[in-house]
Amino acid sequence: RDTNLVNNHIKPVLGGLKLKKLNSAHVQGFYRDRLDAGLSASTVRKVHDILRRGLAQAVDWHLTPRNVADVVKPPKPLAKEMVALSADQTRRLLDAAAEDRLEALYKLAVHTGMRQGELLALRWQDVDMENAVVSVRRTLTRSGGKVTFGEPKTRKSRRSIRLTQQATEALRAHLERQLRDMEILGDRYQDQGLVFTTDTGAPINPSNLRQRSFASLLKQAGLPHMRFHDLRHTCATLLLSRGFHPKFVQELLGHATIAI
Repeated sequence: RDTNLVNNHIKPVLGGLKLKKLNSAHVQGFYRDRLDAGLSASTVRKVHDILRRGLAQAVDWHLTPRNVADVVKPPKPLAKEMVALSADQTRRLLDAAAEDRLEALYKLAVHTGMRQGELLALRWQDVDMENAVVSVRRTLTRSGGKVTFGEPKTRKSRRSIRLTQQATEALRAHLERQLRDMEILGDRYQDQGLVFTTDTGAPINPSNLRQRSFASLLKQAGLPHMRFHDLRHTCATLLLSRGFHPKFVQELLGHATIAI
């Protein structure tokens, strides 16, 4: 990714300038030019980081007396708009998910506000079906093309969540389906103790969940495109609209502060 940004943006515009002639105005104009060319503010910030690091190395090697990128402010990324489904839209989504093998995942997302990574890292040992409680102990992330498990996002993210009756029933049905799959596939099933898996028991790639499963459900339910993370906003919004105390919502979602 860094190499592409260097070759496609930095080199063509700034590559012909000698280091001793490069100044802050050049860099500021370069950022403006890239924005006008259609790059997002967040991508231009990445370009800025690459350029600043490169010039810092040039300073260390005494190739230039100062890092001109240090005094240039990159553009601020626009905050992503928060989307929350209405109660009716949420019902439509869950109705569409009723025929999906990952129905329980969507039920939990809406009923508990769990993050995508928390859902995909959930193990059956973290689920107390008898007492209807789920314990969030880890999260799944994708880095460098590999899926890995790690600690939750923050200390507050480690939490226990009481399940609704609908979420509990969906998990029971999901377990029965998974046990049938394990019996049918036998040794071909890669049992890692995960609640939500691929057809063969492997961890689910987050991008596959969003692009293949979630996008399809939204289309089926006649809903506009949204991020999976917006189901978390939906959970919070529905609870607050029904009079639940913000402190309860904070604890449920594992936010570090009530302000979030």
